[in-house]
Amino acid sequence: MTSQAVGIEYDARIRRAEKLIAEKSPASEILSFYKRIASFQKTLAMQIADANRQQLLQTNSGAEQRPRDTPQFGSVRDALDLALVLPQFRSFLSLVEQNAPNRLAAAARGIAALPSESWTALLTSYWENAGRFDQQISAFAQFFPRAFLQPYASYVAGRKAVPPVLVTLRVCPLCGGRPYLGVLRVEGDGGKRWMVCSFCEHEWDFRRLLCPTCGEEDEKKLPVYVAEQIPHIRVEACETCKFFMRTIDMTKDGYAVPPVDDLAAIPLSLWAHEHGFSRLQPNLLGC
Repeated sequence: MTSQAVGIEYDARIRRAEKLIAEKSPASEILSFYKRIASFQKTLAMQIADANRQQLLQTNSGAEQRPRDTPQFGSVRDALDLALVLPQFRSFLSLVEQNAPNRLAAAARGIAALPSESWTALLTSYWENAGRFDQQISAFAQFFPRAFLQPYASYVAGRKAVPPVLVTLRVCPLCGGRPYLGVLRVEGDGGKRWMVCSFCEHEWDFRRLLCPTCGEEDEKKLPVYVAEQIPHIRVEACETCKFFMRTIDMTKDGYAVPPVDDLAAIPLSLWAHEHGFSRLQPNLLGC
């Protein structure tokens, strides 16, 4: 994936956030902060892509000078090279300190005051464990490593070959992370369901009637709630395990950008919590 392609992807997220803000979304404050995070992520992702291209150019010798970047099998989690991104962590903390709500800004100041060894431990631990079923870290605590490393994990996932599978996987086939978001995309006369990984953002296809947490298949135990004001976003809950998944229905709004539209779905979170459901995995900003 080239740096230009990476930049286009983040540009789409930023434009969608701007559109939702202009439409007076209840989450406008969250989206305004997210715009700044996405802009930083775009720059970091492009730097990672450029560094990879340079490495490939140096590796590939002979007459052909174009880098050959053939997808390889393997886990995303095997690819961490903190030396590539760690120099940008202080700038990220400064961005959060200057633009985040008070509690998050204070946390950024606290982390900035720690020695670099603590930064390395924080980021490495997140990379190795985030999104797994046995991980019990609050959304607030994981915001910093998640927002900072997400472009890196996403870039690595885009360069991995997806292993063949014979069953529907409830965790990401590239990193073992659990999903935080569903997407319905147009296919044939209907929509095909995909899961989005909370760690590396890889998407994999998923059965329509299946709980991604416990595997419940009974349609009567899998209620769906849609708010009138945002009909393209669904809450797909499970009465068996009491978890829910938000799903962006792009058969109803083809202009939606799932990670951004999910941030704007505050009313749906309120409904789910009032009915006793917990989110399987929070989004980047914990909502």
